[in-house]
Amino acid sequence: MATHGTRGRGGGRPTLEQVAARAGVGRGTVSRVINGSPRVSEETRAAVEAAVAELGYVPNTAARALAANRTDSIALVVPEPETRFFAEPYFSDMLRGVGAGLADTEMQLLLTFAGSDRERRRLAQYLAAHRVDGVLLVSVHADDPLPDLLAQLEIPAVISGPRSAAETLTSVDSDNYGGGRSAVEHLLARGRHRIAHITGRPDVYGAQRRVDGYRDALRDAGHDGDELLIEPGDFTEEGGRRAMAALLDRSPGLDAVFAGSDVMASGARQVLRGAGRRIPDDVALVGYDDSAIARHMDPPLTSVRQPIEEMGRTMLHLLLTEIADRRPAATRRLERRHVVLPTELVARASS
Repeated sequence: MATHGTRGRGGGRPTLEQVAARAGVGRGTVSRVINGSPRVSEETRAAVEAAVAELGYVPNTAARALAANRTDSIALVVPEPETRFFAEPYFSDMLRGVGAGLADTEMQLLLTFAGSDRERRRLAQYLAAHRVDGVLLVSVHADDPLPDLLAQLEIPAVISGPRSAAETLTSVDSDNYGGGRSAVEHLLARGRHRIAHITGRPDVYGAQRRVDGYRDALRDAGHDGDELLIEPGDFTEEGGRRAMAALLDRSPGLDAVFAGSDVMASGARQVLRGAGRRIPDDVALVGYDDSAIARHMDPPLTSVRQPIEEMGRTMLHLLLTEIADRRPAATRRLERRHVVLPTELVARASS
């Protein structure tokens, strides 16, 4: 039985020229149809698409990318140790959002860690060779050299949370100030007066903004700020345990704790229970992120929800827009965008 088959002459893959011959058009017309150009009539487009289907033609994406000086890949760079990436729901939610945004594209995603000097040097060499079209930077600290390297290499990049108020890269963040403020206002409304705060790392701008929200909410409610009630953490469970122990040691009369992440709240809860403090009877507890940890804690944890998956999707959208922008880098830098998504307090039994 004779069939059209899916092989070209000599049994190889069908070529662009064979598609053109089957459709009765030129090679350039076929290329325009495949690349989605609007400068083709509907009749011609239908003929080319029929020829592509009959021959089983598959575009050579690698060749197309090379011709366009593109790699069709982006990097998701996490300047943290791998252990932290797999321990914290924040990162998996961010990755899920980026992956969902990539589903309808031909772009490939490279996940890489840069938590040590050696990893950063290796990544710098890789980026300098322009092996990716753009970079998503997640969990960046104030002194991280990677954002400046990307700007120097003129590689499109989007950062999750700015390094400071003067961030020069396009960024996507949640309303950390509003989230911190809402956590404290919630605790004040529950009649709590000695509210402690376990912060994130001091060199993370988002953590700084949560502290600002904490302080302003107390001040506006007429409470004098007590710096002894603030203890830095590092977004880890162990950091939450250490911070909670330090707070209890110097402020045993505290009646509420706002932790800068659900993971740290989990560590704080262990210390509170070990000290005989009942939650929420003796000490109310609020976390941040509204991760699965919050829902599964005992009692379930009140937490500030930030839309992490949406942040990932938004970061990807902005990055793809920058990649497609062929204007000079200096012009693009003048139009950096800083998107801030809203947060929401989710009240549960812990407060």
